[in-house]
Amino acid sequence: MLTGKRALVTGSTSGIGLAMAKALAGAGADVMLNGFGDKDAIEATRTSLETEFGVTAHYNGADLSKPDQIEAMMKDAAAKFGGVDILINNAGIQYTALIEDFPPEKWDAVIAINLTSAFHTIRFALPYMKQRNWGRIINTASAHGLVASVQKAAYVAAKHGIMGLTKVTALETAESGITANSICPGWVRTELVERQIEAKAKEAGISIEEAATNLVSDKHPSKQFVTPEQIGQTALFLCSDAASQMTGTHMSVDGGWTAQ
Repeated sequence: MLTGKRALVTGSTSGIGLAMAKALAGAGADVMLNGFGDKDAIEATRTSLETEFGVTAHYNGADLSKPDQIEAMMKDAAAKFGGVDILINNAGIQYTALIEDFPPEKWDAVIAINLTSAFHTIRFALPYMKQRNWGRIINTASAHGLVASVQKAAYVAAKHGIMGLTKVTALETAESGITANSICPGWVRTELVERQIEAKAKEAGISIEEAATNLVSDKHPSKQFVTPEQIGQTALFLCSDAASQMTGTHMSVDGGWTAQ
């Protein structure tokens, strides 16, 4: 389905991003990974994508809080692939605190990585997509792009912001064969969420699994976590011809969270 397409997925060395990269590679797309982690583990992941799916996979370790490194990554993708057909902005970090206690440097970091980095990747990707009259831009937002939670001022602001950026991108590219959409996951048991589960377990003096059950049940009527693979398949759908007239919108994969 995506043979001959080239994809860049930020924050793809683990969790949701890696699941999306695998879904795209499984459909035949060449993939560039980006993210932090153990060098050997990342190389093993890269080679496994090539071996399992018969695609070309590259890795760029750009720090997405730094615009110059984002520019270098996009130029690297252009040099290796000729350009990016599918751009998935997935990189994200979290920090929780009441607004009056929120460290300004943490605010800046969350906004930079969760929101501003997507602006930079999109602005570099669009000229190539417009030349090809085809492109798919997918931004990982969150249920927190639609609703808020306490102690998550920066994260909620960034996720609301990325949904706005998605809509503007869609409007500006509506006649160009390019689509721009957001995916809004609920609780996905990634490393980011695992740290929140551990904190809740410690605070309440309960087991990790009890804390996990309490966390997901509080928001998801389904009382089940979303899996990274489900998000990967959602991204794959947005790259398909069936979704060619879906643009400027979002897909919630949240166990019913935002239906309440």
